Amino acid sequence: MSSVSPDKRRKMESALNQLKKHTVVVADTGDFNAIEEYKPQDSTTNPSLILAAAKMPAYQHLLNQAIKFGIAKGGTEEEQVTNTMDKLFVSFGLEILKKVPGRVSTEVDARLSYDREGMVARALSIIALYEEAGISKSRVLIKLSSTWEGIQAGKELEEKHGVHCNMTLLFSFAQAVACAEANVTLISPFVGRIFDWYKENTDRKSYEPHEDPGVKSVTKIYNYYKKFDYSTVVMGASFRNTGEVKALAGCDLLTISPSLLGELSQDHSVVTAVLNVETAKTCDLEKIHLDEKAFRWEHNEDRMAVEKLSDGIRKFAADAVKLETMIKEKMLNVKNGQQ
Repeated sequence: MSSVSPDKRRKMESALNQLKKHTVVVADTGDFNAIEEYKPQDSTTNPSLILAAAKMPAYQHLLNQAIKFGIAKGGTEEEQVTNTMDKLFVSFGLEILKKVPGRVSTEVDARLSYDREGMVARALSIIALYEEAGISKSRVLIKLSSTWEGIQAGKELEEKHGVHCNMTLLFSFAQAVACAEANVTLISPFVGRIFDWYKENTDRKSYEPHEDPGVKSVTKIYNYYKKFDYSTVVMGASFRNTGEVKALAGCDLLTISPSLLGELSQDHSVVTAVLNVETAKTCDLEKIHLDEKAFRWEHNEDRMAVEKLSDGIRKFAADAVKLETMIKEKMLNVKNGQQ
């Protein structure tokens, strides 16, 4: 009886399946079919992904249900739209949780990025909707922008309310340090958007994966967290190619778009863990502490991070406005008896 050698078996195995042995794979999508196909542990969404999904005919029923919910809650038009938005995000989250064994990340409106109290209130509203649907808050990560206010909102939600947070739009080492000191559950440093900035703002247009500025940023953060035993975990996000993904194998989690999950499932090259705790423990990084003033200064010193954070907030806010416009039009039709 012939047996397949370990080397041959590894060659037969997809890069995606190999990656899953080193890292928790998360689907970066609002499309349930992609989640079913690639079987990630967790899934994450954002306003741009929900906007794209809400335009698909397959998901119109979720939009319609959310609008009926928003109208039934009453209040001003603005309150009805806000309630509809929260319900829509949670409805997508509930469908996703039927298909993943782990957690879903649901984002708080980016327009609240500089309003700590507003973010806390909206997060608790979202958690309440999940709990009303029978989902424990342990299966939900609340996504918040990694502004100083967002990080402090995350700290409050974790400490006072037991709500787990995913800090998004993270580009600077200062943001990562402040998140670790706030004891948030998870951060999502944006690999691809860092790469985009360097491509647009320097003479260099391409990088080997290990030299990619986004990969180097996440590697530094991962090493810092592991060296100093922070409980916050790192989820690399926003990838432009599979080389970036494979260069971060071993990271706690990686959230990957369906197109790149597809490429990884067809790729049979060998994937080995690049990041690991043992190596991180030997790195030469020194521990630092950042209060608000130090955070603002250190973050401000990183031009790329300042520009990409504000740009990311603007883009997510713009997509939230587009989603609201779509909701208002459909809401008007419902109220006029056209649906």
